[in-house]
Amino acid sequence: MNSSSASVRLCVHTTSCIRRTLNVTSEPHKQPRIAIVMPAYNAEKTLEDTLRDIPEGSYTDLILGDDCSRDGTVELAKKLGIDVLVTPQNRGYGGNQKMLYEEALRREADIVVMLHPDNQYDARLIPYFTGFLEKNVCDVILGNRVQSRKACIAGGMPV
Repeated sequence: MNSSSASVRLCVHTTSCIRRTLNVTSEPHKQPRIAIVMPAYNAEKTLEDTLRDIPEGSYTDLILGDDCSRDGTVELAKKLGIDVLVTPQNRGYGGNQKMLYEEALRREADIVVMLHPDNQYDARLIPYFTGFLEKNVCDVILGNRVQSRKACIAGGMPV
């Protein structure tokens, strides 16, 4: 990647999205490569529901980073056809996230969407957010998965 012709953008909600600027004048019909990355720790109970909500055709790569889960997260993710990276030791949220972003960029993703596999973000919105980035509508989208304490607890967020 030529540093003078590319930039990185960040979009947060249903994730964080890192976006490399697409050269729309020279490649007007190029579909962006979209990687959805999921930092996971003990996500076996919610992973399948999260995956079910991701719109078909809204991504190129689906990568789960498991941070030494003690449940069946890795086995289930592989069974569901998700590419899985496993940390050699628990790196914490930031270390897992960094590993996933590096992998997505290694795969030359134009847009990276971080989706937590705890089913607390509305994955159905991914095409809308990536669309804003594709069309250069904005540089950053910020969202909040915490609508209320009651909703978080009902959704399974640990307290």
